[in-house]
Amino acid sequence: MNMKKNGGFKVGIFVLGPVLLAVLSIATHADAEILYFMDLNKRTVSEIKTFGGFSTFGGINNAGQVVGGATTPEGGHYAFLTGPSGQGIRNLGSLGGNFSRALGINDSGEVVGFADTATGARRAFMTGPDGVGMRDLGTLGRDQSVAEGINNTGQVVGYTQTDTQTGSDAHAFITGPGGEGIRDLDGTSGGATNYAFAINDAGQVLGLSVTSGGDFVSFITGPNGAGTVVLGTFGGRGDVATDINASGQVAGGAGITGPNGMGMTTLGTLGASGTDVTDAEGLNDAGQVVGSSSTSAGATHAFVTGPNGAGMTDLNSLDFLPEGVLLTAAMDINNAGQIIATGVPEPESYLMLLAGLGMVVFAARRKRPLA
Repeated sequence: MNMKKNGGFKVGIFVLGPVLLAVLSIATHADAEILYFMDLNKRTVSEIKTFGGFSTFGGINNAGQVVGGATTPEGGHYAFLTGPSGQGIRNLGSLGGNFSRALGINDSGEVVGFADTATGARRAFMTGPDGVGMRDLGTLGRDQSVAEGINNTGQVVGYTQTDTQTGSDAHAFITGPGGEGIRDLDGTSGGATNYAFAINDAGQVLGLSVTSGGDFVSFITGPNGAGTVVLGTFGGRGDVATDINASGQVAGGAGITGPNGMGMTTLGTLGASGTDVTDAEGLNDAGQVVGSSSTSAGATHAFVTGPNGAGMTDLNSLDFLPEGVLLTAAMDINNAGQIIATGVPEPESYLMLLAGLGMVVFAARRKRPLA
């Protein structure tokens, strides 16, 4: 968990060019599923109740406040913020339109994301502490921008269109503390199109460049967005970086780096063979990684690792998971061991409904405590 987070590039798009659509397809698989709040230390799991419609996850801070977006019964889609430990929910409103989505949050409860204006422009926003108020962060010359991540000094990163760009091109930006002074994030691996997704408290930015040949290149900057280091190949389903922690460890695809993006360790799988069956989504300052991976039976399950990406535990194997819940992906983890996961009712739950009570005999699932 870095004070962002939409898990990389799951949501938050103002234009959907062919390249960006391909990127998004990596990580949107769980958006319409049920959101769950899991506390590994308290050994509890609860459903996050939103506004009753389609919901997406954005981020979690160290207090367990969760942000995202959800459709209301009236048809709008709005950014939301929960209280600590995922309890309660509040509609954060918009910038005048009927669409907004929260993508990141810091430990003060300052929220970032994007929202439509009354004229239909899509703009990056930032709130005050505890999600109070919403202000437009502006752009670098044209109408559209998206804020993806925020650190504890209020530095915001995201992407925007500039005066010199055309079509669906976007360019990464970073602000100063408090969201002040949006500026172009220079030197992002040379790609004409690039995105900033996450930022830690040192101001190291994690992002993605798209080369002229259409290849995706993950990068990390130095403090306050200075300089750029191109990261190696992460493998896995996405093969791109999705999160950064306080020491500059980066996770994504099937890998995790050391501090400051150096080196690469493979995360492994939940049983399936091959290198393209794991998708890391988030990590905390201890280097615990969460995401999804394929089992030997070919199913996709949520996982968590130990510190520095060591070991991999199927969250569905934990003995405190409620019956009838199948967790398909874990989206983020904070320093308190609280995880946001997505899931669906298990297939046998549907069979029970169809066959009638007592008509189907269920085998007890074996679950184990988290070591």
